[in-house]
Amino acid sequence: MASRPFRQVDVFTAEPLRGNPVAVVHAAESFTTQQMHDFTNWTNLSEATFLLPPTDLTADYRVRIFCPGRELPFAGHPTLGTCHAWLAAGGQPRDEVIVQECGVGLVRIRRAGDVLSFAAPPLRRSGPLDEVDVERIAAGLGVARSEIVDHQWCDNGPGWQAVMLESADRVLSVVPDPHVLAGLDIGLVGPHDRGDVDYEVRAFFPGNSGLTEDPVTGSLNAALAQWLIGSGAAPESYVAAQGTAMGRGGRVYVQQDGDDIWIGGQCVTVIAGEVDL
Repeated sequence: MASRPFRQVDVFTAEPLRGNPVAVVHAAESFTTQQMHDFTNWTNLSEATFLLPPTDLTADYRVRIFCPGRELPFAGHPTLGTCHAWLAAGGQPRDEVIVQECGVGLVRIRRAGDVLSFAAPPLRRSGPLDEVDVERIAAGLGVARSEIVDHQWCDNGPGWQAVMLESADRVLSVVPDPHVLAGLDIGLVGPHDRGDVDYEVRAFFPGNSGLTEDPVTGSLNAALAQWLIGSGAAPESYVAAQGTAMGRGGRVYVQQDGDDIWIGGQCVTVIAGEVDL
């Protein structure tokens, strides 16, 4: 049995228990893929990550990202939480911008005060959804087809199918049908009429016990920003709220800078210790 440093980090919040937690195992070189799957399932969290030495000489570290039942090429809140844990453990970036190696390749992360931001990776698939899928999603969300004012593929690793509703209040009122939406990664977004937050976001994906809601989702917010800013529907800088329906208070800071869209949030370590396996 070997001990490895461990941190559980709450992401997209500066207040513990209000964001989205991720389990981070340091120095995970000796873990097998099956052990990574088993540990992820045991944590009962949406994701766990495993820090490894980089294989690309330009990267600062490598990470493998798992959710229950599958490995992910990229995920947003695990990216920020892992970077936070790596820095907290004494990680020293080669340059001002931190470079993470993961399944989608190299992801850049920058620091501004206590906010970490990642550069949104290129979309693997974009464009409008097929109408048959839109109708299925509407039925699964319990909304009329006419209430979906726009829709888009937002696939940047996770294959998000995103729909926009007319308001944040309508997004928050949705009660999804897990049977109709089984097997789908669904993102919802709707505009706020309050001053401190611009959009409300919700995310649903397959979990161990069926459809699961994610408290705050970096990958979805990244792809939504590429869609909304790229189409001119959203300004170059905005704040998204997520987790409200679950009693959380996630905040995602979106900023376009040149050709890049940066997805940022605060992080806080809630648990620090060791993993013995």
